[in-house]
Amino acid sequence: MKLSAFASAKRPFDSLSEQEILGLAISSEEDDARIYLAYADQLRGDFPQSAKVFEDMAEVEHSHRNMLIAMHRERFGERIPLIRREHVRGFYDRKPDWLRNSQTLDQIRAEVERMEEGAARFYRTALERTSDAGIRKLLGDLALAEEGHEQIAAMLEEKHVSGDARVEEDDTVRRQFILTYVQPGLAGLMDGSVSTLAPIFAAAFATGDTWQTFLVGLSASVGAGISMGFTEAAHDDGKLSGRGSPIKRGLASGIMTALGGLGHALPYLIPHFWTATVTAAVVVFFELWAIAFIQNRYMETPFWRAAMQVVLGGSLVLAAGVLIGHG
Repeated sequence: MKLSAFASAKRPFDSLSEQEILGLAISSEEDDARIYLAYADQLRGDFPQSAKVFEDMAEVEHSHRNMLIAMHRERFGERIPLIRREHVRGFYDRKPDWLRNSQTLDQIRAEVERMEEGAARFYRTALERTSDAGIRKLLGDLALAEEGHEQIAAMLEEKHVSGDARVEEDDTVRRQFILTYVQPGLAGLMDGSVSTLAPIFAAAFATGDTWQTFLVGLSASVGAGISMGFTEAAHDDGKLSGRGSPIKRGLASGIMTALGGLGHALPYLIPHFWTATVTAAVVVFFELWAIAFIQNRYMETPFWRAAMQVVLGGSLVLAAGVLIGHG
């Protein structure tokens, strides 16, 4: 009931006066300028050239704000009505700070495009709601300006982000992705795939019972995933190492560890022992080669060296599990 009452308290856009439309435009430009400056602060450490782009875009928004204030002063005087986008029903919104802080550089660029598209739609709609010739001209000019921000952003990037700087920033993005997701995820996948081989296949050959083997594999995989996830998240907060959010790293490591073990545990849901065992062995084969591929693709480990390390190590662990199960 409270939510519906709050929603109904918002003003319909059609009910706004020309003065209120100008007030809304002023507050929106101020908010967007602050968002661009927040992006600049967020990016300055790792992407200083892109940070300068957003600082310049904030200056563009400030110039729009000043034009709107001048128009309001001319038409309605000094007192600008306090109306913001969250006061208007159906008005385009902006991500809150805690969501923007977790965005990557590419996500920020995409978000900025959506911001400018939303602002342009607002000015075009506001243009239809006004009859004052001067206000209509200003709103039309601002709509064109917002539509042209993509070209402005491209010019600013050309000014600040040279070819070498772009390559450097792309390398930084890739390195951050590897440190935050690939490295802990790969460690988890290796641990989950290799460390659970021995207990799963030992249980299989010791009991000959596919259901009991599946329960052993499930418990080993989930337990290893929880352990690896907490270990990764707890041992490094990422501030000094630059490895990124411990929560993201912990999730990547924990989930991939569990998946690595579950891959060859799930076949034991098949009730026929040898069918389940052969299927699990085939899954193990693909798991180990996938690990070798990821090492080669992201960690720049020579493929055959990665294959020898992972496949040989995994085969030894698998053989140990079979021997222990037969013993």
